[in-house]
Amino acid sequence: MGARVRVALLGVRGSTPAPGLEFVRYGGHTSSVAVALDGLMPSLILDAGTGLRGLTALLGGRPFSGAIVLGHLHWDHTQGLPFCPAVDNPDAKVDLWMPAQGDAEVVLARGMAPPHFPITPRQLRGAWWFGGMEEGVHEIAGFEVLAREIPHKGGRTFGYRVTDGRSSFAYLSDHCPSNLGPGPAGLGELHPAALELADGCDLLIHDAQYLDEELPERASFGHAAAGYSVALAEAASVPHVLFFHHDPQRTDDAIDTLVARYENAKPRVEGARQGSVIDLSNPTAA
Repeated sequence: MGARVRVALLGVRGSTPAPGLEFVRYGGHTSSVAVALDGLMPSLILDAGTGLRGLTALLGGRPFSGAIVLGHLHWDHTQGLPFCPAVDNPDAKVDLWMPAQGDAEVVLARGMAPPHFPITPRQLRGAWWFGGMEEGVHEIAGFEVLAREIPHKGGRTFGYRVTDGRSSFAYLSDHCPSNLGPGPAGLGELHPAALELADGCDLLIHDAQYLDEELPERASFGHAAAGYSVALAEAASVPHVLFFHHDPQRTDDAIDTLVARYENAKPRVEGARQGSVIDLSNPTAA
């Protein structure tokens, strides 16, 4: 059987890019994930961090046609937009969605316009459309996308569940469940939105910026501990977890050590690696 949904990890780092020899195996680019259906070219992009630049090679130099869906508007999820030739292209056709919070183009331009940047979103080449998304189910780029608001500091933030009706994955790149209380293990609430997004998925891609022991000091920055990702997967019967949004100071060796903590966990646990591809008809192959 051919691929159903293929998930390509273009950028897996959080907060800011992490260049250097200690960050080569997992990658230093910030959040961006490309999703393709049945062996076709990717038509859905989740987040547009600096990892978005890798889309050009993935498409073999062809312009992108499809949708970019942003989980929120922090720099590490938007700064790839003007640096990706596949989307900043006269022949590109891009629908850009974000959590609704006013005129989408105007909101995006607050961080991408002079004097902060030389051009505005409207000056990206190609046919662009900008729109706000509310919670609920949406048909986007050939997929069904469920959007739910999740806690994260500094602006409206969504997590997503993406499915073609056969395979599905959940994407909660930036998530601070401790904002809703300590939860059963002190790492944050297993709250209804997170459980709904993850329930029965083939794969969970989840914020794991902090070690569990770092959470008390760093939770105010707006992210989750790795142990929460595993607990959410267990509660939602997800067989495969990718730790995502790696801390910019977390080296390759440190991520190896973190993943090794969960070698006996019920879901299979891996660290998200820039450049890897997961075939959801065989979700443990990356």
